[in-house]
Amino acid sequence: MERIQIGLIGLGTIGTGVAKTLLENHALIEDRLGFSLSLKSIADVDLSRDRGIRIPEGMLTSDAERLINDPEIDIIIELIGGIEPARTFIKNALKNGKHVITANKALLASKGKELFEDALKYGKDLYYEAAVGGGIPIIKTLREAFVANNYTFIYGILNGTCNFILTDMSESGATFHEALLKAKELGYAEADPTLDVEGIDAAHKLALVTSLAYGVPPDMNGVYVEGISHIDILDVQYAQELGYKIKLLALTIDRGDRVEARVHPTLIPFNYLLAKVDGVFNAFYVKGDIVDSTLFYGRGAGMMPTASAVVSDIADVARNIRAGIAGRIPHLGYRKDLSRPKTYMPIEDILTNYYIRINAQDRPGVLAKISGILGRRDISIVSVIQKAHADDKNHVPVIMMTHEAKESNVKSAIKDIARLQEVDGDPVVIRVEDKKLKNTQ
Repeated sequence: MERIQIGLIGLGTIGTGVAKTLLENHALIEDRLGFSLSLKSIADVDLSRDRGIRIPEGMLTSDAERLINDPEIDIIIELIGGIEPARTFIKNALKNGKHVITANKALLASKGKELFEDALKYGKDLYYEAAVGGGIPIIKTLREAFVANNYTFIYGILNGTCNFILTDMSESGATFHEALLKAKELGYAEADPTLDVEGIDAAHKLALVTSLAYGVPPDMNGVYVEGISHIDILDVQYAQELGYKIKLLALTIDRGDRVEARVHPTLIPFNYLLAKVDGVFNAFYVKGDIVDSTLFYGRGAGMMPTASAVVSDIADVARNIRAGIAGRIPHLGYRKDLSRPKTYMPIEDILTNYYIRINAQDRPGVLAKISGILGRRDISIVSVIQKAHADDKNHVPVIMMTHEAKESNVKSAIKDIARLQEVDGDPVVIRVEDKKLKNTQ
């Protein structure tokens, strides 16, 4: 039977899952494809660690270039992460006539244009389903299943670590730091969780999703990023009282000749489906002009869900090899560069609703001063709630929900409010996605 031979670079968590799947589910995959996928070699810097799977003798090597230069290997899988040496490995593999599969979202978000151009130059496929959404097939969906659709917007919960932390804060009343410690103890957060909790991981994924949806090149400079490390348990609780959950939301929205791409904490109404996505799960809410609203939900990370996505790419590329074709599906969803490409909208230009918490002195005239500042910046208030006296007997939390306002106006108003002698500390501002508040003035 015909065999497609595979070289795997990186035997960490995901690499182990891929090796386990290819070795243990070999017969099932062969029955479905009608030909054999053969894992020939695995390269990793650590050859001694026990991964909990039986790897055939002679398959392991510390020399990744051996796989890249092996004329019998058809597909290289890159699962080491980071920019270098992953970028060099992928470029050399493509140059040497190998098709490549990667889960490296950071690399594709920053160097994707260069690598996709190399794939076209050498007539090879570069697939990356596992880079976004773990086991959720969002790349395949956007590139293939929804090919007839203009995307109105795509909203996503794209980072399981942040979603777990915010869920725990909401359900148990834990502070951010307490919830982060629990996430580390359960293995949901890295020792250094910065990429997750500061929104960078989600932004890498959103950069790729935005490219697929709107034909813009992946550009991290075009994606606004704000993490959750500053979220106070008070705001989680006040949001709940108002009927909202706080989620780290990734949004990409069609704005005509521009596109919004932003990642930040967001208040979402309880009755929204995305508000019900809790724990380490991820989800994508996709609105297309033909298909209408769709929701994709599942595990966005982890050994086996991500391995499932990698093996799906292996199967697709192997079918292409067998048919003698490459580039059948454009890497970023569009066959050629658009003649009138969209540009990224600066965060200062967006229009949305806002939750604002101000710690103000409880005396006559203070609210009028605050309202006056907002009014001069064209910010209209939907509702105001003054909470009971807190520990500070001289100041009370004042919570405001606004109509749609321009980001630059809100930032300017907040600076002015923070300067008031009657206000203690910087006001808290969190964006809101609630269609009931849109254009209701």
